[in-house]
Parts: sequence; C-alpha cells; structure tokens
Amino acid sequence: MKTSQVAALTTTQVAKLTTDQVVALGTSQTAALTTTSVAALTTTQVAAMETSDIAALKTAQVAALTTTQVVALTTDQISALTSGVVAALTTTQVTKLTTDQVVALSTGGAAALSTANVAVLTTTQVAAMQTEDIAAFKTSQVAALTTTQVVVLTTDQVAAITTAGVAALSTTQVTKLTTDQVVALGTSQTGALRTANVAVLTTTQVAALETDDVAALKTSQVAALTTTQVAKLTTDQVVALGTSQTAALTTTSVAALTTTQVVAMETSDIAALKTAQVAA
Repeated sequence: MKTSQVAALTTTQVAKLTTDQVVALGTSQTAALTTTSVAALTTTQVAAMETSDIAALKTAQVAALTTTQVVALTTDQISALTSGVVAALTTTQVTKLTTDQVVALSTGGAAALSTANVAVLTTTQVAAMQTEDIAAFKTSQVAALTTTQVVVLTTDQVAAITTAGVAALSTTQVTKLTTDQVVALGTSQTGALRTANVAVLTTTQVAALETDDVAALKTSQVAALTTTQVAKLTTDQVVALGTSQTAALTTTSVAALTTTQVVAMETSDIAALKTAQVAA
C-alpha cells in the first residue's frame, strides 16, 4: 500500500486491522496514518507495533495517543521513542506512564521531557528514574522539579545531578533536601551551590555536611554562611575549614563561634585571621 492509501483508511477500518497487519505496516506507512487513525488504534494494536514504527511516529501522532494507548506501550517501544517524540508528549500522557515505562526511557528521552512534564511527574515516577536519566537532566528540568519531587529523590539520584543542575536549584528546593540527600552531595556539587542557597541551608543541613564538602566550599560560600549556621558547625567541620575559608568568615560569624569551636581551630587558621576578625 502507498502512504496515500494508508492515509485514506478510515478510523473504523484502522481499528479492524489485525495485529499481523499492523506489524506489516512499514515506518513510512505508519507515519502516514492520520492523527484520528492513530487515536483509533486499539491497545492490542499499539502493543503490537514494531519499535521502528513507534520511532517513526510524528510528534502530532504521539500527541494524539490516548492515555490508555500510552499505558499499553511496551518498555521496548518506550525505549525506541526519539527525543523529539518524547518532547511531544502531553502532561496528561506523562502522568500515566508506569514506573517500568519511566525506567525504560532513554537518557535522550529523559533529557527531552519538557519542563511542564517534569513538573507533573508523580513522586513514584521520579523515584523510579534511573540515575543516568537524572544526570541527563538539563538545568531547566532540575529547576522545574517541585519540592515534593525533590524530597523523594534517592541519594543515588541526588549524587547523579550535575554541578550545573545543583547550581540551578532554587532556594526553596534546597531547603527541602533531607539530611541523607545533603550527605549524598559530592564535593563538586557542594561547591556548586549558589551563595543564596548556602545562606538558606537549615542548621540541620549544615551539620549534615561532610568534612570533605565543608573543605570544598568556596570562600564566597563560607562568607555567605549566617551566624546561626556558623554556630552550628561541628568541631570536625571547623577543623576542615582551610586558612582561606577561615579568613573569609565575616566578623559577625567569627563573633558567633562558640568557645568549643574556637579551641578546635587549627593554629594555621588562627594565624590567617584578619585584624578585623581578631578584633571581633
């Protein structure tokens, strides 16, 4: 059949095609189906489609799929979806993806999800995403995550976020990170936190920072610490601060140090204090 003939099929005719007939359609023929014909396909027909045909679907055809049809897609079919096709999915379609389908998304597919679609992912779907897919997220996608979604990220997923992604987190998202998630952040990720985000860390989150992460803080980040945060640093965290970091503490932060923290400071850090800090 020519593509023009396939395009001429009525929705009633399309719905009566056998699975063998559906399989027999080539990629160009599948791409020739009208959007109404695509929407008329039964779930059995959809599940029978070859992965090459699924990959050949146009964005308008994908958008025409019903939620029932979307759920019927096999994991192999989901894996075959091109980034352009994934980008065409509607928010309603995305929320109906099963956890197995979410896992089946290719890294390119995950990176192609629109920010609107990222924001409507259920917490179950978010928690099911593979770490390589999280690592493939663009900064706009990371920024689009809701606070409810952020909380359910596994520690492995948090560790997979790129430094650019960490830098894209909003202050609201950062304050929702659990202590386990804070611990999961690598040194490069901690060093990528914006100063505004460092300043909003809760005292519980600050106390959860590993000494390696504290040592990785930029001087601008140390200077952004509030007096309340500084007063909650453990002695091990104080010891982990380098001379340049200690010298970056504001005078009010120095004055907020507890006597236990001061005693724990290394002699090299004391020697690095500025005159204004000593006077404080």
